[in-house]
Amino acid sequence: MTSKNQIPDSIDLPHGRLLFPVYLPDATYGMVRSVDAQDLESVNVQGLVMNSFHLSQKPGSITLRSLGGMHRMSGWHHPIITDSGGFQAYSLIRENSRFGKISDDGIVFYPEGSKRKLLFTPEKSVQQQLSFGTDVVICLDQCTHVDDPDEAHLLSVQRTIEWAKRCKTAFTQTLKSMAKSEQHTPKIFGVIQGGASFELRRRCAEALLEIGFDGFGFGGWPLDGEGNLVSDILQYTRELIPRQFPLHALGIGHPENVVRGYQLGYDLFDCAMPTRDARHGRLYAFQPEINLNDDRWLQYIYIADERHMRSSAPVSPHCDCPVCQRYSIGYLRHLYKMNDALYPRLATMHNIRLMTILTELLRGTPHV
Repeated sequence: MTSKNQIPDSIDLPHGRLLFPVYLPDATYGMVRSVDAQDLESVNVQGLVMNSFHLSQKPGSITLRSLGGMHRMSGWHHPIITDSGGFQAYSLIRENSRFGKISDDGIVFYPEGSKRKLLFTPEKSVQQQLSFGTDVVICLDQCTHVDDPDEAHLLSVQRTIEWAKRCKTAFTQTLKSMAKSEQHTPKIFGVIQGGASFELRRRCAEALLEIGFDGFGFGGWPLDGEGNLVSDILQYTRELIPRQFPLHALGIGHPENVVRGYQLGYDLFDCAMPTRDARHGRLYAFQPEINLNDDRWLQYIYIADERHMRSSAPVSPHCDCPVCQRYSIGYLRHLYKMNDALYPRLATMHNIRLMTILTELLRGTPHV
C-alpha cells in the first residue's frame, strides 16, 4: 500500500506482484508470437497484456472459458492485464466504416468474413474481462486519432467518462456475484482521453478520479503526426493524477520511449514493437557503456546485414539472456537467412530481455 502522493514501486495482483517500471509484452490473442510461457519466464517477464476484444473472436469467449481462462489456456501463471479493445475497434472502424460504428451505447463491430455482429458495451466488456480471469480490467473507452477535429475529442471524452461510470458499476456488481476474496480481487483502471487538449485531459482525469479507480491509463495516440512522443501531454496527464495511483502508458514500448515515459512518471508500458522488430530482423543492443542519460545508449542490430555473417559475438555483450549466453550474431543471421522457425523464437527472447533489463536499470532511479 502507498500513502497519498507516495510514488508506488509495485502493484499486487491476484497472480503476483508487478514491480515498477514494468514492460509487458503484448500477447494479443493469448500468446506472444514465437515464444511460450517458459521462454517468457526465462527472460524475466513479469506480466502480459492480452486483448479481450480480439480474444472474444479468436478463439472465442466460450472456447476460452472452456479452456480455463487466459492463464490456464496460455500456461502463464503470472499477472495478465486485459485491454478492452476500444483502441483496436476504433482503428478498424476508422479505416473502414463497414467494420461497425460507435455510439453512446457502445461499439457495434462486424468481423471480417462473418455475417454476425458483435456488440461491445461497457458492461459486457467488464464482465468478459473478469470471466477470462484478468488481473486488471481496462475500462472500455473511445479512442481518437491525433488528427481528429476538436469535436471528436470532446465526444470521446464525454463517452469515455460515461462508459467509465458504467464499467465501474458493472465491475462492482460482477465481483459481488463472483464472491472473490480481497486477496484475489482484480483491479480496474480508467483510461484518460482528450487528445492533445490540456483542458479535455483535465476534464477526463478529474471525472475518472471522482468515479474512483485503482489506476489509470493514458489513452489515445501517444505519438504525434511525425512519430514523436507527445511528451507535453504525457507529462501533463501524469500531473493530473495523484502519485499514489499507477499510470499505464498504453501502447508505449519503444525502448527510448520507455525511458522517457518513466522519467515523466509512468509505471507500466506495453507494446508489440520489440517483438515485431525481433521477428523482422531488428535486434536491440546496449552501447558498450550503458548510460541512459546519453541519447545514444541504444543501438540496432540489423540481422540481415552481411557484416554479421561471420561474427562470433553475441547480439549485446551486456545481455544475460539465454540467446546471448549461447549463440552468436552470425548464427542468428544464418537462421534468419534460412527462414528457420528458431530465429523468431531466439530473436524475440533477446529483444524482450533487453526490455526487462532496461526496466531493471530504471528501477530505483528517480522520476524527473
